[in-house]
Amino acid sequence: MSFEVCIDEHSEYPVITLRDTNTGCEAEIYAFGGLLNAFRIPAKGKTVNLVEGFDSVADAKKYITRGFKSAKLSPFVCRMQNGRYRHRGITHRVNKHYLGEHAIHGLLYDAVYEITDSKSTEAAAGVKLIYRYTGSDNGYPFPYDILLNWKLQTGNKLSITTIITHHNSHAIPLADGWHPYFTLGGGVDDWTLQFNSQTQLEYNEDLLPTGKRLTDTRFLQARSLRDVTLDNSFEFNTSDTQPQCVLSNDILRLTVEPDEAYPILQVYTPPGRKSIAIENLSGAPDNFNNGINLLVLPPGEPKTFTTSYTVMVL
Repeated sequence: MSFEVCIDEHSEYPVITLRDTNTGCEAEIYAFGGLLNAFRIPAKGKTVNLVEGFDSVADAKKYITRGFKSAKLSPFVCRMQNGRYRHRGITHRVNKHYLGEHAIHGLLYDAVYEITDSKSTEAAAGVKLIYRYTGSDNGYPFPYDILLNWKLQTGNKLSITTIITHHNSHAIPLADGWHPYFTLGGGVDDWTLQFNSQTQLEYNEDLLPTGKRLTDTRFLQARSLRDVTLDNSFEFNTSDTQPQCVLSNDILRLTVEPDEAYPILQVYTPPGRKSIAIENLSGAPDNFNNGINLLVLPPGEPKTFTTSYTVMVL
């Protein structure tokens, strides 16, 4: 078999490895958070891990809120102003993690997922995980199920499909996203970035969208990240091309390809400048309040979000 799935039960929560035995490319996924902890590929005589992850499940459990590395963002993304929003005439305030005055990065970043299926063939290896949110945070009292389908395919392509369903008596507000930090070795100043957007969402001093859009064409062509600092949201151009983001250096090219369910790209260069967060989002930060691409999901209607990460050795 060209692909295999290995499940390690020695940690508090399972660690799943999807592996291409022909090339050595592999993805390491934690049941804790459902997150991608490593994406390894042999390149130029050594193995490179393109994901800035955690040393262990215990490390992830302890430090997930320090940067939210690879976190699933759900049921809201990035910041929510003062942790408050109104739905069906009722004001809600979420109780989970705050950064300053604002709630940040949803409620499921530390959820523990159940493995429901795994499969390997000559062309791919995959694992399915599920978490059933019960409405335990009284600021978001709407139960829903979230299914993650991780799949590693030939060509060093890793895809993640998220499917959300619920059976509340009414439609519920929702946003979805991922928060991975990628590294190509060296530092951010050694890499180039390109993505098909020419529209940036204007932020205020709290990194909340003002509602205005700014023209920003810097990344329509690959450009060096030397001395470039980013913590911004961009709207993909979707009218004539599939959304795409490409991070490169002299050795590796990482291509991120979200589907139409992720029209927003958030890019963040952390202070250490050893990695870069490339976040696919279904809507803008604080969209429970500003409404930018906010989903209001009817009961019984699954919503699917997919993005993929493909690595090429140059």
